[in-house]
Amino acid sequence: MRPADNQIVTMLPTLLGMSEEELRCAVKELGMPAFTGGQIARWLYGNPERSITSIDDMTNISKKNRELLSQHYSLGAMPPADCQRSKDGTIKYLFPTLSGKFVETVFIPDGDRATLCVSCQVGCKMNCLFCQTGKQGFEGQLTAGDIINQIYSLPERRQLTNIVFMGQGEPMDNLDNVLKATRILTEKWGMAWSPRRITVSSVGIKDKLKRFIEESECHLAISLHSPIHEQRAQLMPAEKGMPIADVVALLKQYDFFSKRRSAEDDTSRQRRLSFEYIVFDGLNDTTTHAREIVRLLDGLDCRVNLIRFHSIPDVPLKTSDEKKLETLRDYLTHHGIFTTIRASRGQDIFAACGMLYSKLAN
Repeated sequence: MRPADNQIVTMLPTLLGMSEEELRCAVKELGMPAFTGGQIARWLYGNPERSITSIDDMTNISKKNRELLSQHYSLGAMPPADCQRSKDGTIKYLFPTLSGKFVETVFIPDGDRATLCVSCQVGCKMNCLFCQTGKQGFEGQLTAGDIINQIYSLPERRQLTNIVFMGQGEPMDNLDNVLKATRILTEKWGMAWSPRRITVSSVGIKDKLKRFIEESECHLAISLHSPIHEQRAQLMPAEKGMPIADVVALLKQYDFFSKRRSAEDDTSRQRRLSFEYIVFDGLNDTTTHAREIVRLLDGLDCRVNLIRFHSIPDVPLKTSDEKKLETLRDYLTHHGIFTTIRASRGQDIFAACGMLYSKLAN
């Protein structure tokens, strides 16, 4: 994908990504009444039917104040620079960031559900063996405005039912901005989403994971990929800093609820804990691994999502066949762990799990 020639990086601070309190403080500093900040918040976040494209669209604010705002702030809304469409309906967008770089965002329609997979960093520090984003290296943090813009400027915004922080980057490594973005998404003065419509993923980072659990009500997904320390460390260097056993021990200190009455019942209002497990042929798909997963997760109210691996350059891993996936699913289910095989989407446009890569020259 190539960026559009007309993408311009603004040097002014942006309104998009600011909380209502920050907006009230900003307008007061410009000599405007504090309630103007609330008006701006409603223009930015309170109307899911319409995304404004300029400060001048805020028609209940006086022209004088709009001109003053425009001298000190930009709106911060930036449309996608490009997109690719999969034969299965998945759309991968390339969004510009305030730093002049780009990130990929994936829109996944599925019947009456539509999920957006958002990014939180340009590249990633975690360098997981199986992830294309990790090969890009780390190029910078996204601001809360960069994160919200992926939703705000999405052409299919009105169709969205769910958001997952499973795009480029490790959310716990940019926790302040991720928490700020999820607050904008869920607060009454913001987009007023239920936190149960949002899932944030993590490999597990000391202190950050604990803070997220205590400060957010969004669902949590942990990247597992192997229950065996030595093997997980080979796949995911983050295992050396916070072993999965320590992650699970931390999670067991909190109450989660994930079990459903049936596969069709997804109405629980409780916070959900899930584990993501990419299944590699002959590597982590054995009965030994299944037993270790059951042992590791014993006592946790959680679910496991089995994911097919999608090949990336210079990585000699292959995905397990369907029979092995089903055998692993059935074993875990039989031992009391609700387990699903996630449908693969967008592989033909490199939009599937672990395939996002957006390194571009400015």
